[in-house]
Amino acid sequence: MLTPGEFQALLWELPLRERVMVMIAGSTGLRRSELFALRWSDVYFFTMEIAVTRSCVRNHFGETKTQASRKPVPLHVSVCDVLAEWRGVSLYKGDTDFLFSSLRMNGTQPLMPDMVLKKAIRPALARSGITGKVIGWHSFRHSLATNLRSLGVDVKVAQALLRHANSRTTMDLYTQAVSADKRSASQRQVEMLLA
Repeated sequence: MLTPGEFQALLWELPLRERVMVMIAGSTGLRRSELFALRWSDVYFFTMEIAVTRSCVRNHFGETKTQASRKPVPLHVSVCDVLAEWRGVSLYKGDTDFLFSSLRMNGTQPLMPDMVLKKAIRPALARSGITGKVIGWHSFRHSLATNLRSLGVDVKVAQALLRHANSRTTMDLYTQAVSADKRSASQRQVEMLLA
């Protein structure tokens, strides 16, 4: 899991394509199978959302994990802006092209998520001074859940944003308190006892 400061530091170290990937993953909580299955026709710039309609695991396409996973995901204007910038320079920018097409496969397949982690994201983490953390694609989803919790976002809203099929899954993730929240709660509780 990355703190907001670490997330920002990572973004500064990434080239445009990988920065777009991380911004989408960190702001929407898309699963890696959903992120790499995205085509440009899934991005709605006017309504600022992404339609999640399929998943891709080892270049095998199929349904999303659950029915709840197929709900549209809102995009922040800054994510839309960087997406538009990426589309402008991408070799594969047609509606049916993948957002993150493999150059080696002439755009017929998406990039391999593990290779992106190995060759771009983990080295960028090291360059930004973030050590001692094993970061994978799911780390961005967990970071989103934790950040929503620290902002006090209602659990049902978090469930909808994370597209969990049931609230129990969200609660299991969502109730993992941030260290600062734990410290603050402990401090308030001790002050109440000693007041």
